[in-house]
Amino acid sequence: MTDQTAPVSLEEFNHRLAEISEAMPKRLRQCAEFVAQNTDRIAVSTVAELSAGAGVQPSAFMRFCQLLGFSGFSEMQKMFRETYAQKWPDYATRLENLRASGADSPSALLAEFVEAGRLSLENLASSIDAGSLEEAVDVLAAAPMIHIVGFRRAFPVASYLSYAFEKMDIPAVLHDGVGKLNPRHAIRKGDVMIAITFAPYSQETIDLAAYARGLGNPVVAITDTMTSPLRRIDALTLAVSEVDVGAFRALSATLSLAISLAVAIGAKRDQAAQ
Repeated sequence: MTDQTAPVSLEEFNHRLAEISEAMPKRLRQCAEFVAQNTDRIAVSTVAELSAGAGVQPSAFMRFCQLLGFSGFSEMQKMFRETYAQKWPDYATRLENLRASGADSPSALLAEFVEAGRLSLENLASSIDAGSLEEAVDVLAAAPMIHIVGFRRAFPVASYLSYAFEKMDIPAVLHDGVGKLNPRHAIRKGDVMIAITFAPYSQETIDLAAYARGLGNPVVAITDTMTSPLRRIDALTLAVSEVDVGAFRALSATLSLAISLAVAIGAKRDQAAQ
């Protein structure tokens, strides 16, 4: 049992999780990674469901809760319920009703994805660190060249940013892995990288981001959890999570963040040019 005071807000919870996750044993780290990726589920799931999702025994999940300062799972769940109460009071009920009425139909699936997207956007609006976002815009707006890297599920976000920067005449390079060419030679000292990756994390993205940091270059990370490997290289992190529908996660919040970032960078560069 820990003597720490339990976090009373999502911000405190995320800070505590980031502080201690690296030193956790394997099973407890599995809990940390699962919780960080699925914060929307904590308020409406049982400890048995969450431990199964994390691939651990319920007793391990209870130890994880206690390590964070809670007396047990119930206290941690209470904090999440209070935090999210104003955002989605009827989420579980609405989705359950959709499933019961025929979730296999295209219209029901569309309704679920629309609802999941709405919740993801609301969570982004309430959880984004305004200071980190402002700092990211300042760093990227001053960059002589922006390198964008994102593979698999992150690729649509990376390609959109590349398109937006091209339309605004902002120098940028999209590292897309075509032809298995090594793009590192294009990264020069003083450039800035935007690295986008979500669990399970792309090793190509992590390696390129680490290379850029090794040159002393800033890296802006768009990622999903407090335990993301991009945090370990001291990247400036913009955290975004997506509510899932079954095993599928859309990019509603992530693309909104990318669009906002691109437009803000363009506006900042225009101001500097005047």
